[in-house]
Amino acid sequence: MEVISAKTILTKTKCKEEWFGFDFTVNLYKGCSHGCIYCDSRSQCYRIKDFDTVKVKANAIEILNSELRNKKRKGIVGMGSMSDPYNPLEKEFNLSRQALKLFDYYGFGVGITTKSDLVLKDLDLLQRIHQKKCAVVNVTITTADDACASKIEPHVCVSSKRFQIVQACKEAGLISGIIMNPVLPFITDSKENMMMIEQAQKCHADYILTYMGVTLRENQRDYYYKKLDELYPNLSYKYQTTYQNRYHCETLKWRENYELLKNECEKRGILYRMDDIVKLITSSHTKISQPSLFE
Repeated sequence: MEVISAKTILTKTKCKEEWFGFDFTVNLYKGCSHGCIYCDSRSQCYRIKDFDTVKVKANAIEILNSELRNKKRKGIVGMGSMSDPYNPLEKEFNLSRQALKLFDYYGFGVGITTKSDLVLKDLDLLQRIHQKKCAVVNVTITTADDACASKIEPHVCVSSKRFQIVQACKEAGLISGIIMNPVLPFITDSKENMMMIEQAQKCHADYILTYMGVTLRENQRDYYYKKLDELYPNLSYKYQTTYQNRYHCETLKWRENYELLKNECEKRGILYRMDDIVKLITSSHTKISQPSLFE
């Protein structure tokens, strides 16, 4: 574990309508230990050295407390844009739990994006936040197949457990849905995988969101191709001949897959368009009050 310095923690989003209506983002950790072979955060533009080693930001909670206290306008804080807030270090440091206590105290909503069932330890705080503002838990599920998930996301709970996270969050009264991103061409873009909509319905997911492809740039592409060579021999060559150096590599099946997703979601009452998801989240705001800090 490494401690790094931080000057600021809370960042205002540039266009909240494009990402769940979240007004701010917070990343209490830097780097990620999940080992997902496709992670965009490996890209050179983010300048995260030794990405697989999670680093703790020094004085993160003190800085966040000061920043929240000085905000005149409340909003929804997104956690997990660059680093999963529930990496294994959270069991020891509880930074995400401490942040949730601050959001509760200052009257902010929260939107969490995670692959980890560690989020379930904080359901009590998320329920409190949701009663006054809103609490959203986005669970990233790229494949319904546990064996495939263990290959492409080797150090995080398998997909079947992630569906259980969604169900637990819904049973707790929260807003919760599935981020089916990325869709990996030639790996997770089958019709069978698109039908994870059935599992989404069983766990009462509010929505499924996907962009039907994967982004590849700079050293992220090199890392991804290296892992493909290890896990799926000859597939990196297929990517190179199909996509060259393109940033957004949509699945060749994206039209038929999106039509399937659209039809199945509409039939089952599951949202799939970002603007509808934003309406669901922003319409859930309720009156704000302030309990005692860290009670």
